[in-house]
Parts: sequence; C-alpha cells; structure tokens
Amino acid sequence: MDWDKLRIFHAVADVGSLTHAGDVLHLSQSAVSRQIRALEESLNTTLFHRHARGLILTEQGELLFDATSAMARRLDTAEARIRDSEEEVFGELRVTTTIGFGSLWLAPRLSKLYEKFPELNIDLMLDERVLDLPMREADVAIRMKEPSQADLIRRRLMTVHMRLYATPEYLAKRGTPESLEDLKDHRLIYLNTQATQVSAGASLVRELLTYDVTSRLTVNNYFGVLQAMRSNLGIGVLPDYVVEDLKDIQRVLPDVESNEIPVFLAYPEELRQSRRIAAFRDFVTEEIIEQRKRLKAEALQKD
Repeated sequence: MDWDKLRIFHAVADVGSLTHAGDVLHLSQSAVSRQIRALEESLNTTLFHRHARGLILTEQGELLFDATSAMARRLDTAEARIRDSEEEVFGELRVTTTIGFGSLWLAPRLSKLYEKFPELNIDLMLDERVLDLPMREADVAIRMKEPSQADLIRRRLMTVHMRLYATPEYLAKRGTPESLEDLKDHRLIYLNTQATQVSAGASLVRELLTYDVTSRLTVNNYFGVLQAMRSNLGIGVLPDYVVEDLKDIQRVLPDVESNEIPVFLAYPEELRQSRRIAAFRDFVTEEIIEQRKRLKAEALQKD
C-alpha cells in the first residue's frame, strides 16, 4: 500500500469528510477523492459508505483506520523522541488532569512555566475520564489516584483532603457551625455524588448528608461549588488545594475532612527521556514545594 494514500485515507477517516480532509492536507477535494478511489481499487474493497451527511467507514475501512491510527501514534512518539533529543524544550505537550485541579490549581500557575520555556505549547485536556497514556491520548497525566497500568512512570506529588469552607460574610450572617449537627441550619454546596469523582469525596458528602441537611446545592464540578460558596450561598465541600491560595475563605469544622487522596503524575515509559515531560514534572514539583513552604510560614506567623 502507498504510504501517501494511507496518510490521506487516515485524514479522511478522522474527520469524515473529503472537503475537511483536503483543508487539513492542503489538497483539493478532487485530489483527495482520487487518492481514496485509487486506494480502494488497489485493495479491491470499499472503505467508505457515502452519505449526504458525510463519509462512514465500512467494516474494512474500520480495520484499516485502526492500523493507520496505530501508525500515527508511533510516528507521534518517534517525532517526540527526536524533538526531545534537542537541547531546548519546545513543541506540544498534551497534559490531562481533572477539571477541578486543572482549572483551579494548574492553569493559574502555567505562566511561570511559559516564562521559562516560551516555545512550549501545552494542550491542557481537563476531563474526569482517565485518558490512556500508553495509547498516546495524552503525554502526561495528573490524577487523584495511582495509575493501574504497569508501563507508566509515576510520581506521587502530594496528598489532598476534602474539607468544608465558607466566606466570613456567610458565617457572620448565618453563624459558624460548632458541630456536624449544626449543618441542618446551613446550606451545603457539594459535587453531585453521582458525578465522577474520587470515592473519598463522595463518602464525606454522604456522611454529611446524614445530619439532616435540608438546604442543598449540587454542582457537577468544583469550580461551580467554589463560585457558589464565594457568593455566600452556603458551606462548600472542596479539595484543600482549591482554597489554599484564597485569603477570603474560612475553614468550617476543622476536625472534619475526608480520607487522604493521593495525587500522582504519570507518563509513558517510552517518554522517560522527554525534555518536555521533565520540564513539566519539575515545574509542578517546584510549585508544590513552594506552596508547602508558604503555607508552613503562614501557619508559623499565626502561632
């Protein structure tokens, strides 16, 4: 099979359109169509069903697309390793993590990484779904549990707890609860227990709800919980990393927290020598160390 035809086939199968594939490949629609027709003739099979809505892969087309997808992943890996043989850190780095950690902890800190490596392009994929690193859905992941796949390099970054927080304005108006029983007089804001989340967080919320909490606001991500809590709507159940940089938030019921949640950074074994991975790993580690030092100094000042 002709490699160039396979490249064109893969682009068409990926976007489901001759026109869009032509735009990606900088070819005319007719040129793309000719290459697909020639590939089908060489294989003596039909690769696409033609519909008014676009192109749909046949069973034979699905088989070929699986093969070209595997080839594309291997080429991406080879390109990454070649690029990483250079002295400078540049190119694309695909980072995946949870919506809460990515939007509330990681994204606000990325300016420091860009200052150091301005030619690094980060594709930040925020998703509760665990992307497959060995299959190159992402290059590096930060997750709230240890990855189970054996062919990953992993590093434990820190430990997180779910805790209760509120604004001073809310507590001044509604009073500060002294015990879990007092929660019945407050509105609880928390991540919907049916939403994808760490089991420790859901377990804490279920325990809190046993104390006859009648007024509730559920949200499907921690950013929404934080915004509602900061708008004086009630007491929010949030990961501690969300509020550690916020001076206008007060912890409620300091003895109440979830079981510890380990946070891991992981990446494929084949990217062990990647300079981009190393730069990102070192950046995250340094930020965590700096944050610990600052929190420790603030605690000593209060004492």
